[in-house]
Amino acid sequence: MAKLDTGTEDLLADLDGGVLTITLNRPQARNAMSEAMNQALGQQLAAAELDPAVKCVVLTGAGQGFCAGGDVKGMNDRNSGGAAGPSLDEAIHRQRVNQRATAGKLFKMPKPTLAALPGAAAGAGLSLALACDLRIMASNAILTTAFAKVGLAGDYGGSYFLTQLVGSAKAREMYFLSDRVGAEEALRLGLANWVCAPEELVAKTREVARRLADGPSICFRYMKENLNRAMAGDWDDCMDLEATHHVHSTRTADHREAARAFVEKRAPVFEGR
Repeated sequence: MAKLDTGTEDLLADLDGGVLTITLNRPQARNAMSEAMNQALGQQLAAAELDPAVKCVVLTGAGQGFCAGGDVKGMNDRNSGGAAGPSLDEAIHRQRVNQRATAGKLFKMPKPTLAALPGAAAGAGLSLALACDLRIMASNAILTTAFAKVGLAGDYGGSYFLTQLVGSAKAREMYFLSDRVGAEEALRLGLANWVCAPEELVAKTREVARRLADGPSICFRYMKENLNRAMAGDWDDCMDLEATHHVHSTRTADHREAARAFVEKRAPVFEGR
């Protein structure tokens, strides 16, 4: 396992056999976002997208929580401090850039992304979890939009991801009322892919991440683009893209290896070629 320098204690990262694990590391604040955390997260994800050694990205939180979202205490301090901040246009641009570098990168990067939730994912923390391709929740973890409780409209793509996963009516209910959703309900709604006992979360995450890292990375890249396009794309465009990616896949060494392995009745060994 290689520990990576993120430039801040607010974010930890290590690479082990193709699995990049990124840990939001402010357990004393339930891993609420800090500026240092956000900047480092964007940098790590940008590097991971281009690093051929990274086959899968796991996002998790230190301690008992996943991520409480924005640092509301810090927001209050800024609101009462009286110091001049950026202009409205500058603030909006910064927010857009940061969202695209974090939640947007988790959603769009051509590699599988997996969120492992040891505890609560709230507000923007929920958005980050929903931006990932797959989610594993400890049985005592909860999800909540939380934005209405602090008088905010919501950020980091949560309204898009939640609407896609549970439909418009349920997404509106979760945004307007900010009720907590337990792990079993999240599983029923399709917000979680797996729920396990808290003490089994690390092992279950490692198992799923290992399967993703050992899988056919070229096909995963094509699959992810197909699936992302299908969420909001035109039917004909999605079908045409599927055809293009499928034919490209037939020309890969991974496909030839898988076909040989099928005939030889053994597990294939993928190399990402």
